[in-house]
Amino acid sequence: MIDLERTRIIAALVENKPGVLHRIAGLFSRRGFNIESIAVGTTENDNISRMTIIVRGDERVLEQVEKQLNKQVDVIKVSDIDRENSVVRELCLVKVNAKNEQSKLLLMNYAEIFRAKIVDVNTTTLTLEITGDEQKVDALINLLRPHGIREMARTGTVAMARGPKSTEIPEGR
Repeated sequence: MIDLERTRIIAALVENKPGVLHRIAGLFSRRGFNIESIAVGTTENDNISRMTIIVRGDERVLEQVEKQLNKQVDVIKVSDIDRENSVVRELCLVKVNAKNEQSKLLLMNYAEIFRAKIVDVNTTTLTLEITGDEQKVDALINLLRPHGIREMARTGTVAMARGPKSTEIPEGR
């Protein structure tokens, strides 16, 4: 039986200190694991950061990723985030050409349909901010491409379990 590749969302609580991201990225690189997305930020505790890592592989690779992360000194807790029972979001800023009023109106309609915000307007471009799952962000980007995307920045995925289940910081941290 062939073990098919799949994508996994991993949340890792880590010590918030210099070099931790470098060591985690190095671990992935040395092992030949590909990081599809990584987002890092502090938690409710300034001494702890949360890494949301999207990795693709077969079950053996995904198991190894979690085992290797758990072995890291700076890693406090590793959790597998179930996509079905989680809130999964990405933020994207897109600067797109808006050559005339008709073009601007069309782009403003797209923003309204996708619940995006227009965060900057000038005589030749519009900058939109969209938040949602990867498919929603990709769908808006595909609509914007024919207008000419000047610049784009995506945060990568962040995720959190729904309800009381959490990757909360263990006691004493």
